Amino acid sequence: MAELFAGVGGFRLALEGYESEEYPQFNRAPSGRFETVWANQWEPPGTKTKQFAWRCYEARFGEGSCVNEDINKVLDDYEAGRVDIPDFQLLVGGFPCQDYSVAKPLSKSGGIDGKKGVLWWDIYRLLHLKEPKYVILENVDRLLKSPASQRGRDFAIMLSCFGDLGYSVEWHVVNSAEYGASQRRKRVYLYAEKTHETWDLEARLEDGVLAEALPIKDFSAMSSFDIPDDPYEATQSFNLNGKKSPFLTNGVMQDFHVVTVDAQSAYEGDLGKLGDVIVPEGEVPEEFFVEDEKLDKWKYLKGSKREERVDKRTGFTYWYTEGSMAFPDLLTNPSRTILTGEGGSGASRFKHIVEIDGRYRRLVPDELDQLQDFPKGWTDTGMTDGQRAFCMGNALVVRIPHAIGKVLSRRHFQESL
Repeated sequence: MAELFAGVGGFRLALEGYESEEYPQFNRAPSGRFETVWANQWEPPGTKTKQFAWRCYEARFGEGSCVNEDINKVLDDYEAGRVDIPDFQLLVGGFPCQDYSVAKPLSKSGGIDGKKGVLWWDIYRLLHLKEPKYVILENVDRLLKSPASQRGRDFAIMLSCFGDLGYSVEWHVVNSAEYGASQRRKRVYLYAEKTHETWDLEARLEDGVLAEALPIKDFSAMSSFDIPDDPYEATQSFNLNGKKSPFLTNGVMQDFHVVTVDAQSAYEGDLGKLGDVIVPEGEVPEEFFVEDEKLDKWKYLKGSKREERVDKRTGFTYWYTEGSMAFPDLLTNPSRTILTGEGGSGASRFKHIVEIDGRYRRLVPDELDQLQDFPKGWTDTGMTDGQRAFCMGNALVVRIPHAIGKVLSRRHFQESL
């Protein structure tokens, strides 16, 4: 396995597991015979003070376990023979959702030319160079709808790229709370496989790798269509006049043909809640408790609003409205999605606040770790509270790729188990 955009090691923890005599509380059984042979994590602008996620990764998995360098430069160095990237069977990673438009058709010499600085093209480049058989990627579900001016174009470009490299693809939009997690976090997971097997695409929706790992139901409203076999053509023409993306929450693609459906979770296990991760009061530093005189600011920010405001730039007067949010956050429900700005003592509409024994407080980093299914204290590696919150806001819910990994290992690596 190789891990791109590794963060604090969510994919590695999910698939390889973690065993440590020094930190036995972090031990976790692996889901199969996965071994991470290469990883990369880089946080622009690149100063060492910004590389706290990478330092956490190395603290947990060992010195030299993760390359801390801009992936675009790493690939340049690899192609020039200055560095080595070992061969691997599985590529995993979570990456930003950006504009993936293509500036050059495949027929032009040099192949696809995407926008500079967009990390999807580094994934595509690594897939082209190393040709792993399997891929698991994670992204925000907005990927299926972007950009607003051409709904679904970016995902069509990605699928066209996969098809160009000989991959067949499955995807699921997953709300982690619907599969037992203590946090509502909606992300799209993509599984790709190089295969000569012809898939029955409608059947694959129900019995594919993702469907077995993350069971779904209700296949009554399927749709199908073709995507361009050249990513440049997808940039120019895909869904030009469409007001909605044709990509639904679940789907499969093979040979540039797509079948997609809005399915529902069919998970039947126990459901998690915010209260499951709350630590004892004695483990909460005093600065996380909200002073009484500051509670009104929290209540205002989380409350409903209809206010007359003035645009400072234009002088235009308008009505600003927004709905209310739970105050405090309910311990009996899954938490809202945690964001990178969860840290810091200031009042915020989007930070969590809980009431326990009559006292209001923010969530501590150990609770944020656990909301993402990391062991309690995973990011306690010398970071500030704000840095720990930033890392968890960027992380994934570990149980989701863990479930995918179990199915992948059972289906394809059974002989080695």
